[in-house]
Amino acid sequence: MPILNRAAEMQQEIAGWRRHLHQNPELNFDVFKTAAFVAEKLKEFGCDEVATGIGRTGVVGVIRGRLGQGPAIGLRADMDALPINEITGKPYASTTPNTMHACGHDGHTAMLLGAAKYLAETRNFAGSVAVIFQPAEEGGGGGNEMVKDGMMDRFGIEKVFGMHNMPSLPVGHFAIRPGPIMAATAEFTIRVKGRGGHAAMPNTTIDPIVIASHLVAALQTIPSRNADPVEALVVSVTKFHAGDAYNVIPEEAEIAGTVRTLKKEVANLAEKRMREICAGLAATYCAEIAVDYDANYPVTFNHAEETAFASDVAASVAGEAQVIRAMPPVMGGEDFSYMLEARPGAFIFIGNGESASLHHPAYDFNDEVIPHGISYWVKIAETALAA
Repeated sequence: MPILNRAAEMQQEIAGWRRHLHQNPELNFDVFKTAAFVAEKLKEFGCDEVATGIGRTGVVGVIRGRLGQGPAIGLRADMDALPINEITGKPYASTTPNTMHACGHDGHTAMLLGAAKYLAETRNFAGSVAVIFQPAEEGGGGGNEMVKDGMMDRFGIEKVFGMHNMPSLPVGHFAIRPGPIMAATAEFTIRVKGRGGHAAMPNTTIDPIVIASHLVAALQTIPSRNADPVEALVVSVTKFHAGDAYNVIPEEAEIAGTVRTLKKEVANLAEKRMREICAGLAATYCAEIAVDYDANYPVTFNHAEETAFASDVAASVAGEAQVIRAMPPVMGGEDFSYMLEARPGAFIFIGNGESASLHHPAYDFNDEVIPHGISYWVKIAETALAA
């Protein structure tokens, strides 16, 4: 099955929905207008059930097939934006300061809405499809909240599938892998307390900036000298705050950042070594160092059977040559991981073509992707739920 003719016909309409969402981005769980737009469309399509407020502000639409009884599968899109000022200059650019769809969640939502419209029209399957629209993927753990809210049991979801766009992957191409496809994430904040004083008399101080600077370098020895070189591990310091004046050595300094891993034992090693390094430098420099370490999203782990199924579906839509079945893992995090912990399923990437990278102020979702994404979702549903 190549791209659906109906999906191609709907492209401009769905691109209009996508651009409306792009102009009106919302953050985290505060996706009230977006969720209302989604719920209104699902009701308009004639979904058998439209549930709101799942996981605080998530929306689930249920479409029952016309071919009899069967299982239920879940198809998931994310709705939230990022706190970034847009610089695309597009006529449909964000109208909300410091908020933009810089990760393509507007496109993900629009494509799943397009698939829901098609599936509600045709219902060429047995069982039911739950279309899942999730808030707070960008750090808020909305996927976890929807799972904890009982979504899987409430709608009888037996398998679940997710999709994300990928800049630089050509339009019409897909990429996937079994096992870990995206990293577990953790966030850390390290506070160094020394003794402040006059910058002209550093000998009377315990300089927290010098200590924190040593910490930035020392933390890089965790992936380079503590972890097995063949294991994936990223430790990045992304914040450094200290001082307010040219002639004052401050009392405190703070650094913060992220740790990314693909295995739990590597994650445990990273946290252990970070705490040991901080304790050692505190003793060396007679300072106080406090570590706040917060394990965040788990590894996004694709189940083998469902990954093979999703790969075959993608190949039926795009052609085998356009599907990468063993892509390298991505060290970004993704809270679809919680849904994959709750049910078997698979997460796939769809090509966005040559564009700015994700989380960049010049990024824009490519509307040419829409028919490919809709066709994939429809084929997933109709194949998984064949009578």
